[in-house]
Amino acid sequence: MDTKLTRRSFLGVAGGAALALAACGGGSSDGGSEPAATDEGGEAPAEATVGGGTLTVGSAYGPSSFDPQNCSSAFCLSANMNVMEGLYDIDFHDYSVSDGLCVGDPVWVDDNTCEITLRDGAAFSTGDPVTPEDVIHSFERAKADGMMYVSFLTMIESIEKKDDKTLTVKVTIPQFSLIKERLGIIKVTPATLSDDDAAAKPIGTGPWMYEEVSDTYVTMVPNPNYNGNHPAQDTQIRMESLTDPTARVTAAQEGTNLVTESVPPESIDQVAAAGMRVDQVQGFGTRFIMFNVKKAPWDNKNARQAVMYALNTDQMIQNAFSGLAGKPTCYLPSTFTNYHEAATVYGYDVDKAKSLAEGIEFPATIQLRTTDNAQVVAMGTQAQQDLQDALGVTVNLTSDQSPATYAAIDQADDSWDILIAPGDPSCFGGDTDLLLNWWYGDNIWMKTRCAWNTSDEWKQVNTLMADALTKTGADQQDCWNQVFDILADQCVLYPVLQVITPTAYWDVADGASPTGVCVQGFSGIGTTGVSLSDVVTVTA
Repeated sequence: MDTKLTRRSFLGVAGGAALALAACGGGSSDGGSEPAATDEGGEAPAEATVGGGTLTVGSAYGPSSFDPQNCSSAFCLSANMNVMEGLYDIDFHDYSVSDGLCVGDPVWVDDNTCEITLRDGAAFSTGDPVTPEDVIHSFERAKADGMMYVSFLTMIESIEKKDDKTLTVKVTIPQFSLIKERLGIIKVTPATLSDDDAAAKPIGTGPWMYEEVSDTYVTMVPNPNYNGNHPAQDTQIRMESLTDPTARVTAAQEGTNLVTESVPPESIDQVAAAGMRVDQVQGFGTRFIMFNVKKAPWDNKNARQAVMYALNTDQMIQNAFSGLAGKPTCYLPSTFTNYHEAATVYGYDVDKAKSLAEGIEFPATIQLRTTDNAQVVAMGTQAQQDLQDALGVTVNLTSDQSPATYAAIDQADDSWDILIAPGDPSCFGGDTDLLLNWWYGDNIWMKTRCAWNTSDEWKQVNTLMADALTKTGADQQDCWNQVFDILADQCVLYPVLQVITPTAYWDVADGASPTGVCVQGFSGIGTTGVSLSDVVTVTA
């Protein structure tokens, strides 16, 4: 459950620090308050005009490649949600899946083969009908060496054409329970679309199509050939890149942008007082710590745990995040379906840190690296002081842009000890195996960066992860619970904080923005970007 601030509820909410994580019981254990009772939106008054306007969005990120088979840009992923469809579509509010380009659930022919039927009349925005060949080409591109989503699709062996309406999908895991979630990652483009065009201005089958793409904004218009369940109701979406927080907040207050993502914590009171609604959603977004286990003492679990207990996370939450983060009790946030409280839960405990550190020879100077994310830099500054106070060590802090930080770490030498950085694979999907595989699979994180892949514990984790994919229900959850316990106990790469995402918008229930326009049907999500499915403008 998220917290919504409105004109009517604003005075009753402690300025932007609500951490109520309902659904699975985060609540005050994360240092926040219960959410204020608020109205949950409403319908447009009879005299208002619904639809036919421009839905404006202020993004906190800048565009790069839009290629739907190889996209990692928060801006581009968010825009592509409106233009592209997979065979199944993922709802980023709760990570549920529904029919996209297909109709109905997969029909299992045998344990390793299922069939999927394409939607009647499905067409690209060009008017060309969607064919099985388009789906097959999109899958093969997504699974090609070097592409972003390869590790998410290893269990899908092939997609083949049965007839003009039917696809045959072969999987390596019998009755693969997450087949719809993984097929939802593959966004379908025409087989004739070049790689360059896919990156610059992709063509899809969604309710919207790209009109103009620039370095600072994109515009989308309704796809005249869309025949799915979520048709566009406005004449245009305009998504602006406003990486400067002040500019983003100003555009929000003025109503220039009806929806504004990633509201700075210090500005939440300000935009709420102006009349905007602010959703604060606990997501997977992680600020993690990673140890260089190739070198002593970080090959010793006690040394790693000593660091975890030495970190004053309550102070980090208040100082670096203005209350908009939670303390992990599991690899997953407590709002996620497969959450299970880990057997080891870290909290600030200097005595325990010192006890675990007894007999361990720490280096004279610990090399602590962070990326240049402002919140992470603040975490690093406090971690530097915490470790010096609790463990009596000198900590050298280096903060740099992400490419430079990982370039240094990828040298696989002994020049670093600890990394603190942000990460959020939930922008690709929210199933538990995907979130685990991003860091703990057979990939660069475990092979080079953390270099934990030679350990017995890593092998056990990956065996359990593989077993979970062959199971369902309680048996699957039991495998994941064991994984969560091992990851917490070993803490070679583990969440320090899990962030809350604030999104502001001019909601129809609260009246129009200064421009006379508001939105109906919007709610925030817990990852980067915004979901605009079935959202419509309302003009007074």
